[in-house]
Amino acid sequence: MVLKTFGWSFAITALGLVAAVFYGGWEAFGIVAILCILEISLSFDNAVVNAGILKKMNAFWQKIFLTIGILIAVFGMRLVFPVVIVAVSAKIGPIEAVDLAMTDKERYQELVTDAHPSIAAFGGMFLLMIFLDFIFEDRDIKWLTWLERPLAKLGKIDMLSVCIALIVLMITAMTFATHAHQHGGTHVDKAQTVLISGIAGLITYLVVGGLSGFFENKLEEEEEREHEAEEAARRSGKKPSAVQLAGKAAFFMFLYLEVLDASFSFDGVIGAFAVTNDIVLMALGLGVGAMYVRSLTVYLVREGTLDDYVYLEHGAHYAIGALAVVLMISIQYEIPEVVTGGIGVALIAWSFWSSVRRNKALAAAGGGPGSSGDKTEVTSGV
Repeated sequence: MVLKTFGWSFAITALGLVAAVFYGGWEAFGIVAILCILEISLSFDNAVVNAGILKKMNAFWQKIFLTIGILIAVFGMRLVFPVVIVAVSAKIGPIEAVDLAMTDKERYQELVTDAHPSIAAFGGMFLLMIFLDFIFEDRDIKWLTWLERPLAKLGKIDMLSVCIALIVLMITAMTFATHAHQHGGTHVDKAQTVLISGIAGLITYLVVGGLSGFFENKLEEEEEREHEAEEAARRSGKKPSAVQLAGKAAFFMFLYLEVLDASFSFDGVIGAFAVTNDIVLMALGLGVGAMYVRSLTVYLVREGTLDDYVYLEHGAHYAIGALAVVLMISIQYEIPEVVTGGIGVALIAWSFWSSVRRNKALAAAGGGPGSSGDKTEVTSGV
């Protein structure tokens, strides 16, 4: 199962490392390896969230996510995206931006660094909305019950997450953005840029998430019809199959996944410049890392890991919230990638440990890993 799921990732890793050696010798080999590890550590929470969405999609769209989706992730976000940033910020053509990346790497890095406030605001707002919508939803299974119960009650207020996100954006623009750090040690007022970019991130989330939710809701009638068939399958001893998204619903879910992946990749792309300003090595390292994130997503779906370890999704969303805050703070202050990645890994590890404890408690009480309700909240121990 591991080889089948991660086989392509292993193969791409080998090709990427060999290409690095031919391109820049053993030093390039080390840089690509470091970037790969950086991308995986920063994007593990991405894989968990992706898996929660991908398991709703049928086999065809899952394959699209692994083929076309990986091309968008590797070439679009890890190679084209930094070039687009430079082209827009420097008001030059894309071909000139590529030439700049290959011939004047210091200037290329400078332009990407100067564009960081707008990138961080867009990605931070998109990820913050994902986190807020998650914690304000009333769920049967709660992890940090002392926090999630009152937040679920507050979530009944319409548009609360949007209001909070806009307040956070205003505070960020009036504090961090007014003294945003620029290349060369100077500080400039980036409040307007941050506001516009943040609102663009919010609108992107509302449009893409709204469309995917709309088409998903249209399948409710079909799911209700399938429910009777599932009950019949249970009575006959067969394993019921979940209704999976197809057609327009799956397309917009796929689009939502790609925007989500793009938001997650912002910190990885920017953080990569702390390791190298060579666009080729950057694309190789981050691209290989992105492959592992895709493979891990599929592994979680096929193994049913999220069903067995029910708090993993909670941990991943808290990691998303932490990453959103980090992105906003990074508009003014430089935050090491090890801190960003460490927070995400720690939260997911904590949620995994809580899930294991819950499963053991349920097993001792005669329940099962998929049980839910008040009993789950008591036995979670957090």
